[in-house]
Amino acid sequence: MRLFVALVSLLLFQAVSPDSWAGPVLDRIKSQGVIRCGAVSRPGLVDVGSNHVARGLLLDICRAIGAAVLPPDGRLEFHQYDSSVDFDAVRNGADDIFFLSASEIIEENLAGKVVPGPTVFHQSISVMVPESSKAQHLADLAGEPICFIQGGNADNRIEAWFAHNKLDFVRMGYQEDVEMYDAYNAQVCHAMAAEATTLAKVRLTRGVNDVHSRIIEEPIEAFPIVAATGTSDAEWSAIVAWSVHTLVSAGAPTTHWVAGGADSLPVEAPELGLTKGWRERVVMAAGPYDAMYGRNLGDGSIYKLSRGLNGAWRTGGLMLPPHAE
Repeated sequence: MRLFVALVSLLLFQAVSPDSWAGPVLDRIKSQGVIRCGAVSRPGLVDVGSNHVARGLLLDICRAIGAAVLPPDGRLEFHQYDSSVDFDAVRNGADDIFFLSASEIIEENLAGKVVPGPTVFHQSISVMVPESSKAQHLADLAGEPICFIQGGNADNRIEAWFAHNKLDFVRMGYQEDVEMYDAYNAQVCHAMAAEATTLAKVRLTRGVNDVHSRIIEEPIEAFPIVAATGTSDAEWSAIVAWSVHTLVSAGAPTTHWVAGGADSLPVEAPELGLTKGWRERVVMAAGPYDAMYGRNLGDGSIYKLSRGLNGAWRTGGLMLPPHAE
């Protein structure tokens, strides 16, 4: 009987031991000392230079999440999802975090393979016009020629927006990006519709007519890009979610009534195997979300994109992490 009691006690201890909480993904990350993330390339989110080195908002977020569980010498690997074959890294769980839109999840049949996590970026489908244009709102473009890529993200969205508002426009659909850019620079079309990050990059090149451009603040539509994880490790999914929420909430200022910075979301979660100070390490790795956005997409970047929907809720944006009442 004593042997039986001792055996049961040992099994119970193992069941609640911190080491046993780590799931297969977290175990792999810690044992190999590397966190692997992947995403479709978008300007400011994932920029790949001529030296094949990637940088951008999503890499900063991946690095910060890794700081929650890796030692200071931990590594980051990033994989671009350029084709259906590349998404095999999601299907077989080769990557640890997948930054995906709902369309990418659906089109690649990944819904049964991923846990959709918190939003890391709200991508807008927007319209760009020359700086000299009188258009300040989308409705001002009624009857104007607008170029877009046929079958692209903007195609159906712009049709739906104009139909909903009982307006019309001149359709200038193109098969190739270069053809569309040339048509816009020559002002064959008076506006261009695409993802906001794409427009921000395109406006850096003014073309033969030296067209200075601006993006109309009113979006046609918006969709979230989320930090998704595999379905095999719930603890790892929780760590990713709390890390992203910490980065977003860390932009809150300290006042006489509430804590700011990393303390604005006082989650310790030792049951996930997170050690003391993990929130501070996450924020210190690449700064809070506000700083990441500014450096990669905002005023500190070449793109100069306003925060818009990616602003904090207190400034009219949609970035609202859980918070303690």
